[in-house]
Amino acid sequence: MKRMIRVAIAALAVLASVSAVAQTFPTRPITLVAPFPPGGSTDVLARLLASRLEARLGQTVVIDNKPGANGAIGAAAVTRAAPDGYTILVMGASSFTINPLLYKTINYDPLNSFEYLGVAGGTQLVILTNPGTRIGSVADIVSQSKTESLSYGSFGSGSLPHIAGESLAQKTGANLMHVPYKGSAPALMDLIGNRIPLSIETLVAAMPQIQGGKVKPVAVLGAKRSDKLPNIPTVQESGVAGFDFETWFGFVAPKGTPQDVTARLSEAIRDMMADPATRMALDSAGFDARYLSPIAFRDQVERELQRNMAVIAAAQIRMD
Repeated sequence: MKRMIRVAIAALAVLASVSAVAQTFPTRPITLVAPFPPGGSTDVLARLLASRLEARLGQTVVIDNKPGANGAIGAAAVTRAAPDGYTILVMGASSFTINPLLYKTINYDPLNSFEYLGVAGGTQLVILTNPGTRIGSVADIVSQSKTESLSYGSFGSGSLPHIAGESLAQKTGANLMHVPYKGSAPALMDLIGNRIPLSIETLVAAMPQIQGGKVKPVAVLGAKRSDKLPNIPTVQESGVAGFDFETWFGFVAPKGTPQDVTARLSEAIRDMMADPATRMALDSAGFDARYLSPIAFRDQVERELQRNMAVIAAAQIRMD
């Protein structure tokens, strides 16, 4: 009996300790892991939002870039971090919904390795061409590729633009050949130089070149038109029913992080995204001010895993 009482007291002490930590969280700086190099969309968004999270959490948010393997290295590092809320991850859609389908040796499970905190920001994908081509629509891509294969660039194998291009080929019968690059900049340079006829990019990366007249947008890949390119149709409007690819940026913590701590972090993200100043800053940087709750975030990941699994299986894509 005495032993049972001691065990019960110890358990209560642990619960009290966890509760006290959650009530005072955070008491020291938080590390926000961005699993891509400085200057990329994920890094830009992380730095833009870090100061706004600091204002709501009362602690410094330090950006830690851990690039490699399309985000997998940084994601795996966060799964090994202490589940105390002081190390969190911001990651794009492909790292959650494509990596696990392509890499056999990936060291995280998007549905079981993390506590979901929310989606904060996103960006449309856009099909681009060189202004000197005769391509002006999705229909032109399909018809011209019937006589000769058309190459399209992306910022890497296994990226969301890569999978979106494969899906477009599958749904329309277009004869498209993927050309992977190590980032958006070299892909855009080859498009501008007319060394490839097409590229699929994020609007964040593409807008400066679009505004400068160096590349021409053909269609956006999301379900709705972008307010940044209101005159450019969606792929759906171009006759491809149900076509919907866009990227978003999700925040997660290691599995096992106390519920009160994840609630504090989720509340800070929600409040930050409800602030008109945050939304304006995201818009100015080329992002969409998109927010999803932790539950809606997880639902989105589950849906996109199923969609991408079908595309990858049909295209027989493997990375290792």
